[in-house]
Amino acid sequence: MKKDYSVRLFTYTALFAALAVLGSFIHFPIGPVKVFPFQHAINVVAGIMIGPWYGMLAAFLAALVRLMLGTGTLFAFPGGVPGAFVVGILYHHFIRRDWVGFFEPVGTVLIGATLSAYLVAPWMEMSVTLSFFQISFLMSCFPGSVIGFLLIKILRKLTWLNIEILNGGE
Repeated sequence: MKKDYSVRLFTYTALFAALAVLGSFIHFPIGPVKVFPFQHAINVVAGIMIGPWYGMLAAFLAALVRLMLGTGTLFAFPGGVPGAFVVGILYHHFIRRDWVGFFEPVGTVLIGATLSAYLVAPWMEMSVTLSFFQISFLMSCFPGSVIGFLLIKILRKLTWLNIEILNGGE
C-alpha cells in the first residue's frame, strides 16, 4: 500500500513538472524575466493534489528542465517554487477549499520576488528592483492562479480521478 502511494506521488510530480515545461512555450518576456502563467496554474493544481513538498519538487524540476532547454531563466526557481508551497501548506494544513489557489501569488510575489531581487539578481550582477519583480511576477501568477482554480474545478468533476492524493481522495 505504501509503495503504491509513493509511486502515485512521484508519478503526479513528474506529470506536473512535464506539463509545466510543455506550458512554458506560452510565455511573454518582461525585461530579464520570462512570464509563465501556466506554471502558476500547475502550482495551484499540484499544491492541492500532491501537497507542498511534492508541489515544490514539481516546480523545481520544471524550472530546471526549462533552464536546460533555454526556455527559462534562473528566476524560474524563486518565481515558481514558493507558490506551490504556499498553496500546498494552506490547503493541506489550514483551509481545505479550492479558492486557496488564489494564495499562489503570496508565495510568488512576496517570497519569490524578494528572493529574485535580493539573491538571484545580484548574483547575476543585475540591478533590478524588488517592485520590478513583484509587478512582473504578479502579471504571471495572478492569471495563472485563476486558470489553476478553474482547472481544479474541472478536475473535481472527473469522478474517476482521485484529486487529493495525499488525503486518500477525501
